[in-house]
Amino acid sequence: MTRVEAKLEAARADLETHDGVLIAFSGGVDSSVVAALAHDALGEDAIACTAKSETLPEAELEDATRVAEEIGIRHEIVEFSELESDRFVENDDDRCYHCRTMRLGEMFQAAREFGIETVCDGTNADDPGAGHRPGLQAVEELDVYSPLLAHDVSKEEVRAIATHYGLSVADKPSMACLSSRIPTGLEVTEERLTRVERAEALLRQWGFDQFRVRDHDGLARIEIAPDELDRALDQGFVETVRDALSDLGFEHVTLDLHGYRTGSVSPGGEDAAESD
Repeated sequence: MTRVEAKLEAARADLETHDGVLIAFSGGVDSSVVAALAHDALGEDAIACTAKSETLPEAELEDATRVAEEIGIRHEIVEFSELESDRFVENDDDRCYHCRTMRLGEMFQAAREFGIETVCDGTNADDPGAGHRPGLQAVEELDVYSPLLAHDVSKEEVRAIATHYGLSVADKPSMACLSSRIPTGLEVTEERLTRVERAEALLRQWGFDQFRVRDHDGLARIEIAPDELDRALDQGFVETVRDALSDLGFEHVTLDLHGYRTGSVSPGGEDAAESD
């Protein structure tokens, strides 16, 4: 048995000791692996739950629904709004903490309604050392169970387990919530979230894989992975994205020649609230 297989078996055996679990489920690779392990261990007593809000792109919600069907796990969707919290809207260094606290609060409320005591998330063994991660404080304070962390499963091993289960998201890039596109100190508003989501949907249509559109109060700074930058200089793309983003309300549209990098507008180099 390989090291990864041993961790997989240990995590699955651990989950079997629970009467039932509800997984905070985004459809990213981490939460999908936890969902697959839980479904494998508990069958109908495992529920994947996605919290829908203004910071979750519609495309990600559709992905979560599709991956839950792929796994065969029961999938529930709850709705809430981070924008109801003044502390979230002000967008300080702890925005991710406020967001995660609210999001996980919705998970616990849903779990109570389903008669489940344990809420799980997809925190993996690499996350605590990945820079400024205030969201992890919320996970600890609320006593969320993180099976990947508990069994020392790294991000690389998470992807290997996803491949073992045949999950289509095994190689999916990490996706942070839309608020991570707004620089710290600039208020998070529905208008900014909406134009970022629509701007990124356009880039996705052009076939880009790893990218962000950062909203600097009306200036769109497009980050694209270095190995995709050449395509971003295509004249047809340049003209299309410039005109489309201007129509969305961006006064200026720029391409960041450093390329895509996590946390370029957040403290400590973090894209807060990774939705894995």
